[in-house]
Amino acid sequence: MNLETQAPDTETLSVLETAALLRELTAGLIAVTDFDEALTQLVRIARAAVAGVTWCGFTALRAGEPAGVAASDPALAGLDDLRHGPDSPAMSAIHRREMILAEDLAQESRWPAWTTRARDLGVRGVISAPVDVDEQVIGAINLYASASAALTTRHQLTAMLVAEHAGLLLAAVRDRERRAAQAHELDAAQLVDGVVGQAIGVIMTQRGCAAPEALKVLRSAALSLDIPVRQVAERLVVTVSRPREN
Repeated sequence: MNLETQAPDTETLSVLETAALLRELTAGLIAVTDFDEALTQLVRIARAAVAGVTWCGFTALRAGEPAGVAASDPALAGLDDLRHGPDSPAMSAIHRREMILAEDLAQESRWPAWTTRARDLGVRGVISAPVDVDEQVIGAINLYASASAALTTRHQLTAMLVAEHAGLLLAAVRDRERRAAQAHELDAAQLVDGVVGQAIGVIMTQRGCAAPEALKVLRSAALSLDIPVRQVAERLVVTVSRPREN
């Protein structure tokens, strides 16, 4: 059967572009373990990938308090920072749990002080979409345009999809961040634990390595033997404590 090849229409291209953006966001954040770094990656990718958007920012709240800001252009970071005033499109999006659109800031009256600062920086339009991260952290992704009426229905759909996807990715980053912190605390505890600490000292002496490296050796042995780290440490300490036969 002979199929005619037709050029995809504009709407199809929009879907393909959005899918590419979501893939790029996933690739950029999938291995990140620092929340602030993830926000920086998020706004950089969104700014570069969404046509018609001149700048991108992110506003984060943790337990109701400002918890992080990221901006594709540092000059505009103050627009996303709630410490400069809570009256902003981002805060409206977070409080109302819905997307906020201001197509032309010259006609905008909802955030007088914020709008004046934004216009002075060259911003003419903004979309803010709420982002649910986890039980403690919420935020908003902010897309800025340098021309009035530049943000269309297509941009609103893209903002909604990016916000939903970003929430999932940032939740995963937060989880990895917590796990890394817990692992660090566990390392610190094990380094001072009696028998584990002794075993670490033995390995450090034998191998001439630092304590964290010695702990890795213990964990590797425990994994290979399928027994707890403490049991490996006890065996090692007992072994080196035995009198040597002459």
